[in-house]
Amino acid sequence: MKPSIAFYAPLKSPNHQTPSGDRTIARGLLNALSGLGDVTLVSEFRSRDGAGDRDTQFDLITQAESEADRLIAKGGWDAWVTYHNYYKAPDLIGPKVCAALNIPYHLIEASRASKRLTGPWAEFARKAENASDAAKVIYYFTEQDHYALARDKPADQTLVHLKPFLDRADLPAVEARTSKGLLLSVGMFRFGDKLKSYANLAAALALVTASDWSLEIVGAGEAEEEVHALFAPFGTRVSFLGELSSDDVSRKMQAADVFVWPGVNEAFGMVYLEAQAQGTAVVAENRPGVCDVVGPASALVLQNDAQAFAAAIDAALSKPRDPDAHQSYVFDAHLRGSAVRTLRDTMTLTARAL
Repeated sequence: MKPSIAFYAPLKSPNHQTPSGDRTIARGLLNALSGLGDVTLVSEFRSRDGAGDRDTQFDLITQAESEADRLIAKGGWDAWVTYHNYYKAPDLIGPKVCAALNIPYHLIEASRASKRLTGPWAEFARKAENASDAAKVIYYFTEQDHYALARDKPADQTLVHLKPFLDRADLPAVEARTSKGLLLSVGMFRFGDKLKSYANLAAALALVTASDWSLEIVGAGEAEEEVHALFAPFGTRVSFLGELSSDDVSRKMQAADVFVWPGVNEAFGMVYLEAQAQGTAVVAENRPGVCDVVGPASALVLQNDAQAFAAAIDAALSKPRDPDAHQSYVFDAHLRGSAVRTLRDTMTLTARAL
């Protein structure tokens, strides 16, 4: 009999209507876990408090108690997996259910943030820390996450590196070709870190020496006016494509010569893996998380260094497009099959399932 695995994502359900990296990863994890057994998305309850409001947090905690009681009454799982536990969206359900049912509790991507134990998210930060303490195994995506998890982990907890992966079994066929000078960026038009990435990119493009480059930008959002203004000096060299489906984004990536995105404060960025899967070179800033998903055939440059970014773009455009160099990096460790093997080798199940 296949083991039965409960899956839960407190920040954003795999069924959430708004596309995001979290939703993409949650869907990929559901499919990867299906390689181990029968997986059930056990709850749509969302615990997120984005504003740091104490009353909101206590209200969500009360709602979570009822949801946990419902799941305890239902039962029947051999293990529980929660994706993304952190101080703005802690897992308020899994630890209670697992303790009551005596099944192993696992976390994938958990953040330790002791500085949040005081301040507007204090109650949620404590809940997130409690959930992290309760986990039998915590899977981390990046070395940056590993540092804090290793520092604060209980003695009997296991930490496992689950490399970020694309939810696909293989890679598309892509032909080598001479560069056409086509650059591509994909990112929402949001204030803060996203807008900073666009600003860094615009500053770099002003220093590119290649004469035949053009840029397509996929994205939309509340900072649209500000993003458009950043690239206005380049005139018709820059095209705005709006939001596209994931299939259309993949086709755009395959058609481009270089994927350019600085990645300011990205957790890691699935777009980098997808671009390389399409055989396209990446130019990004050498930032924590980003460096975990950009292969050696692409370029990582100093943060906030427009000249270095421009030089990397020039270098990439001067070479023939070499899909194998980029796809081999993804194929070796960043496809669903690799994730299934890691989970199978390290996940703890109840005795009933063994």
